Amino acid sequence: MLDVYLVEPESSSTASSIVQGISDHYGVIREVEWEENCCVPQVEKLLPVYHKTDVLGIQTLLRDKFGIWASNGSCVEEKWNNFKEVESEYIEGFVPHKILRKNPAPEHYNREVKRLKIKVGKAHNRRKLGEHHLEELKRLSKQLLAAKKRHKKRF
Repeated sequence: MLDVYLVEPESSSTASSIVQGISDHYGVIREVEWEENCCVPQVEKLLPVYHKTDVLGIQTLLRDKFGIWASNGSCVEEKWNNFKEVESEYIEGFVPHKILRKNPAPEHYNREVKRLKIKVGKAHNRRKLGEHHLEELKRLSKQLLAAKKRHKKRF
């Protein structure tokens, strides 16, 4: 049984060979050149925060605009387009937005490192509550540094 691999463009496939597998199965090795990094860079996005929408403002706008978008247009498609214009107007005016920023953490951070960063932050906030919390902060900070080094090497 042979799986099918589609490679686009075809010129990126450089070589293939067959190797002895287990029992009566053979393995196929396919070498492919990657031209670009597989990681997609994060960009800032503007996200609507729908749960904080000014519902009364939208209701008022829709009541005011209903006559305009319902009467204008001779077919359903034109009325739908008129409604979509009103919809975009109320989303811009009555739905707040927040900026989703790029994650500042390096690519080599995995779940363990991220978890330790959160723990260190919480311990940092509690450090003035007593000697025990300060010792916990030092211990977690050492764990975090060791985990960062270990996972950076693996990456």
